[in-house]
Amino acid sequence: MLAIVAAIIFGLGFLLDLLNTRIAGISGMAFALLGLCLLALHQAGIGTASVSSYRGGGWRRTRR
Repeated sequence: MLAIVAAIIFGLGFLLDLLNTRIAGISGMAFALLGLCLLALHQAGIGTASVSSYRGGGWRRTRR
């Protein structure tokens, strides 16, 4: 989920940089840094857990 949000933020930052504009004083570089922070959180495993992992299911459960 965070990777999708990071991709959207990177896209906005890229458009702002191409158009050389700012949104409420925030430049394209700020969007790029925010996107990098979101990607770092995604790589750390935050926001990636699914509902099935809380129930003990998934590929790690063995059949007995």
